[in-house]
Amino acid sequence: MTGKWALVRLGEGINVKHGFAFKGEYFSESGDEILITPGNFHEQGGFKYTPGKEKYYVGDYPSEYLCEKGDLVVAMTEQTDGLLGSTALVPENHKFLHNQRIGLITFDSDNYCSLFLCYVFRTKNVRAQIAQSSSGSKVKHTSPNRICDVEIQKPPLKEQVEIGDFLYSIDKKIELNNKINAELEAMAKLIYDYWFVQFDFPDANGKPYKSSGGKMVYNEALKREIPDGWKVQELHSIASSIMGQSPKGKSYNHNGIGVPLLNGPADYKNGALFGRTYTTEPTRLCKKNDMVLCIRATIGNLVYSEGEFCLGRGVAAVRPDDKIYSELIYFLLNQEIERFKTHATGSIIIGITKADLIESKCLLPDEESLLEFHNIVKPIFDKQRKNKAENIKLIELRDWLLPMLMNGQVTVKDS
Repeated sequence: MTGKWALVRLGEGINVKHGFAFKGEYFSESGDEILITPGNFHEQGGFKYTPGKEKYYVGDYPSEYLCEKGDLVVAMTEQTDGLLGSTALVPENHKFLHNQRIGLITFDSDNYCSLFLCYVFRTKNVRAQIAQSSSGSKVKHTSPNRICDVEIQKPPLKEQVEIGDFLYSIDKKIELNNKINAELEAMAKLIYDYWFVQFDFPDANGKPYKSSGGKMVYNEALKREIPDGWKVQELHSIASSIMGQSPKGKSYNHNGIGVPLLNGPADYKNGALFGRTYTTEPTRLCKKNDMVLCIRATIGNLVYSEGEFCLGRGVAAVRPDDKIYSELIYFLLNQEIERFKTHATGSIIIGITKADLIESKCLLPDEESLLEFHNIVKPIFDKQRKNKAENIKLIELRDWLLPMLMNGQVTVKDS
């Protein structure tokens, strides 16, 4: 590795401390304090909340293992591929506990900047050094001493601050877009529920249909009442389904040659499709505006495609016959995902079949109501997709600049 800054051992300026071995008898599904686990790290770096999967602790413990907001922690066990050496800043004060398999990185603030350290651990060079010195044949582990033996090019503190603040500003914009998208998703879902669950869409007089006495009729397929004039059809009557088929392994590459390949959840990034592998012999393809979901092992992760991808066997695409059905199908599939999980079969790896997908029941309103719903919800979806597209570009920019900023090839001013 070459660059304009001196090569130093991290151990010359940082300390890494093991977490506490909290007793399993005091683990709880509720409480005030949450154990940090490897599941709280994004593979590329950053803190990940795990709603509904938190592991609380209700026993006594040494107070030094209660984290402060801004503490820098590192994953020392590779629970999932690429996780080893991932770092994150603790997001809340006195909420999270420094657990075993997690390292707490401390340093002299005159020597290092926390944001700089957070991002330097994202570089391929640092991750490679940690991986090369790790132990374990199936699950890799590192240790404080091994992390301290990692070598980096260390810029002066002023440059560290500039680099950390710049990269963090990109991540904050990505975070803001994600927050906006969550609010837009909730807004669109509220409209969908109002129309297709409560059946209080606007009637001919602009009043809530069901609440205003609109006629309801019993539907045998759904085993419930639906608005008069609405019908139930299977998905294949309004959309095409494309089941993935993996291309030959010899066609794979990581050089951007051919078509990006989707195989499963690892090919999603920040709520968007982000194929890591390319193939020169694509089999089945999705197009822009198709909806793609995981159908093998992990069931779900429904997103819109913003381009052409090769569909591996772990995913499928749904292509509406007419764009007017798009938003309705999106909500239908999200509802059906729980049924898909129940119907998934397989002795080793569970999955769903094409029949499971195409036989999904679709509740269809009259054409006028369908068009009105489409016109109301589509602008919300468009804004979400625009934000996701912006995030992909921001991620690509951040990841492209990261190694060059870290070795002094470019400066924040150049960026």
